[in-house]
Amino acid sequence: MGKPTGFMEYEREEARAFSVKERINNYNEFHEPLSLDEQKKQGARCMECGVPFCQSGLNIGGMISGCPLNNLIPEWNDLLFRGSFEQAYQRLRLTNNFPEFTSRVCPALCEKACTCGANGDAVTVRNNEYMIVETAYAEGFAKPNPPKVRTGKKIAVIGSGPSGLAAADQLNRRGHNVTVFERSDRVGGLLMYGIPNMKLEKQIIERRINIMKEEGVEFKTNVNVGKDISVKELKEQFDRIILCCGASNPRDINAKGREADGIYFAVDFLKSTTKALLDNGLKDGTFISAKGKNVIVIGGGDTGNDCVGTCVRHGAKSILQLEMMPKLPDTRAENNPWPQWPRVCKTDYGQEEAAEVFGSDPRVYQTTVKEFIKDKNGKLKGAVLVKLSFEKDKKTGRMNMKEVKGSEYEVKAELVLIAAGFLGSESYVTKAFGTNVDGRTNIACKNDSHLTSAENVYAAGDCRSGQSLVVRAIRDGRDCAREVDLSLMGYTNL
Repeated sequence: MGKPTGFMEYEREEARAFSVKERINNYNEFHEPLSLDEQKKQGARCMECGVPFCQSGLNIGGMISGCPLNNLIPEWNDLLFRGSFEQAYQRLRLTNNFPEFTSRVCPALCEKACTCGANGDAVTVRNNEYMIVETAYAEGFAKPNPPKVRTGKKIAVIGSGPSGLAAADQLNRRGHNVTVFERSDRVGGLLMYGIPNMKLEKQIIERRINIMKEEGVEFKTNVNVGKDISVKELKEQFDRIILCCGASNPRDINAKGREADGIYFAVDFLKSTTKALLDNGLKDGTFISAKGKNVIVIGGGDTGNDCVGTCVRHGAKSILQLEMMPKLPDTRAENNPWPQWPRVCKTDYGQEEAAEVFGSDPRVYQTTVKEFIKDKNGKLKGAVLVKLSFEKDKKTGRMNMKEVKGSEYEVKAELVLIAAGFLGSESYVTKAFGTNVDGRTNIACKNDSHLTSAENVYAAGDCRSGQSLVVRAIRDGRDCAREVDLSLMGYTNL
């Protein structure tokens, strides 16, 4: 602990967000980091607790508390304070393959479990992580380090999202020959096309991918496994196969008029914007545009918020974000104590921007779409919304949603984006490999491992666990890599 009184001497200071007027004119990341000296002070605020809940990754109260990667947070906070950046980066990389991603997109479960946050302001763990990894790139610490010895074993990783990349990185470090197959035109999966540039600029992904290539990982894009290459071919060429295909089935909205022209899944909308931005600088006509339209976003989670922020940048006429659940409290309830994840209302960047541009928070709670309204040409022109109430089932104890009679009302809408979550793996992949699935269509694995019902085929990430966080996908990819290595070598040091 570099400065025992740091948490008393220094106040929490975060990276400054650019004003809404500044940032909505482009698709760039919009936080300005603190100076090096100021960030060191933030590292000094870490108390290096006897029980560091920040790195625990425990399930408390039904939700994860602390970092799922078990990052050595107090250690590298101290090293940051001391200015030992190379050592801090090495300790960070010991548990996290991609700190440049998590320091941008992770909801910072670590900070919600920080002891300083129990009676004050938590340590700026995510900003500290950002400073360490970006300094490592600037100073040349983050450089290729290919394995000195190769095992001759070959592994195919299907999907290049965070779990696939983590598994590939770990197994390549071990000396195995790893090939990553990606059906899109760019590597990154969810990171590339599911998360907007405002949260994660794509050169950050490419920077890490280039290092992985120099270290020996092979990437093959525009290859849809099960269609462009057969499972038989893969099994003949590789000793092990890891499925990291994500939870790619978006949950639909079953309402009258669903076939109207102008209704899209959020993931398709976000991908179209990012792809057009990278391909041609958002040339009009090459992406799904919200410009000049009344927009309804169905879903109150992170993806819904990303849609709101993107629509603001497109120049939408109005934005309404529907949330089926009631509004969460603004502060922790008595039955939600620290270090549990705080079940409180969060206003994210997209909602903040919409509120400033349109004059009010775009979110409407306990509301859903009852009917989509089309014009004579089949194009969407509006929607009938209905309020919802929750009633407890006396037999099961579950809360059931019911429409409130007489609460229907009509709103204008030329664009609807469905951000209602995902249902699990895609059937053409599981059928091709012959893997069993569970009741939620996730790939079922044996005895809580990563081994599927198909011989020498493993699964990791969202396709195995269901839709989750980037940080949890990285952890699952790492755990899967360890199992694969053990099965190949008879022992593992991963």
